[in-house]
Amino acid sequence: MQQMNNAKVQNPETQIPKSQAMNDRDFINDILTTEKYFTQAYSTALNEASNQTLYQDILHIFEDTQNSQRELYNLMFKNGWYSLEQESAQTCQQSYQQFQQYQQQLPKH
Repeated sequence: MQQMNNAKVQNPETQIPKSQAMNDRDFINDILTTEKYFTQAYSTALNEASNQTLYQDILHIFEDTQNSQRELYNLMFKNGWYSLEQESAQTCQQSYQQFQQYQQQLPKH
C-alpha cells in the first residue's frame, strides 16, 4: 500500500540483510541504472539511424529495454526501494503553464 510521508510516495520497504555483499536491492538498482543507460543510448541510435532495417531492429531492442526498465522500476517501487517526491497541485499547474507558453512560441505547421 502506498504511503505518503514527508511528501514522499513510497511503499513499505522490504527488509534485506545488511552486509558488505551486494543484496537483491543492490543488484536490481544496478540493473535498473544499466537499463536507463541502454535506453538513452538506443534513443540516440534511433535518432541517427539512416537505414530503415537497422532502425526497426534498434526500435525493437529499445522497446524491449524500455519495458525491462519499467518492470525493474515497478519491482523496486513495490518493495519500497524507490521513492518519489510528491509535488503540489500548484507546482504541477505552474509547470503546465510554463510548457504551454513554450508551445505557443513554437512555429505552427
